[in-house]
Amino acid sequence: MPQQLSFDLPSRTALGRDDFFISEANALAVAQVEQDDLWPNGKLVLSGPKGAGKTHLSHVWASQSGAKIIHAASLEMPEENAVVVEDVHTIAGHHDAEEMLFHIHNAVLGRGGRLLLTGIGAPNHWPIALADLASRLQGTALVQIDEPDDMLLMAVLVKGFADRQLQPTPAVLTYLLRHSERSFAHAHQIVAAMDKRALSERRTINRDLARDVLADLAR
Repeated sequence: MPQQLSFDLPSRTALGRDDFFISEANALAVAQVEQDDLWPNGKLVLSGPKGAGKTHLSHVWASQSGAKIIHAASLEMPEENAVVVEDVHTIAGHHDAEEMLFHIHNAVLGRGGRLLLTGIGAPNHWPIALADLASRLQGTALVQIDEPDDMLLMAVLVKGFADRQLQPTPAVLTYLLRHSERSFAHAHQIVAAMDKRALSERRTINRDLARDVLADLAR
């Protein structure tokens, strides 16, 4: 069968509070992020594996608090008193970015604001070269999203398909849950690969496609 041209069109990711599924793997993180009045010194590090929902939870808190969301790759001094800086681990060793984050940290907290920082791993494992920034990050309260349990992994799959306007049957979802790796990143890979292959090969989202995609990803 000839392949159909496919295009990597962006999916529309739902980032509302009602779209965020809570399980034992992330319940503590959700509770601590939402109770920003209890953050020690007004700041918190939200850590978790790639694809764990850190960005989604950051948007939930930003909607609640009016926070400005800044990615670590494009830091700028915010005027807001509530700020999220995403993927802080990626600036390690970049002098200008580390300097800017140091000033953002001091400015936001100096005016009594709230600062939420996200990243993969704990701050004491981020090779931050600027000593003053490293000490401030390592002295920040840390909450982590754990690797997904079955309930959360199923929710990640369901949401990933929904963001792409796809509706696999419960049988397909159950098959994926039983045979996939237990990680957020792999769940996102599965959804993207099934979407792309279904379009290019004009196939439906079924167990045969799921089996083929899982086999490809395992190679």
